[in-house]
Amino acid sequence: MDLLLDAVGWIGAGLLLFGYGMVSTGRMSGDSASYQVANFAGSVALMLNSAHNDAWPSAGLNLIWAGIGAMSLVKLVRLGATR
Repeated sequence: MDLLLDAVGWIGAGLLLFGYGMVSTGRMSGDSASYQVANFAGSVALMLNSAHNDAWPSAGLNLIWAGIGAMSLVKLVRLGATR
């Protein structure tokens, strides 16, 4: 289980870095659904890894980050955005 959750954490970190890099280089919009999905999935993965490793400040941060991502995705769905 430790190896699985380590992999989940690395995947989450990769997703967050991917999104940040894409937005920073202008290849993806910060308000796009693809960015918000990467952000949400990455933060959930890191939250699980952090909680498993008893890194509660990081888990809390990623819980809030995931909440922001979820709210952004709901807003995009309500607006009918398909960017």
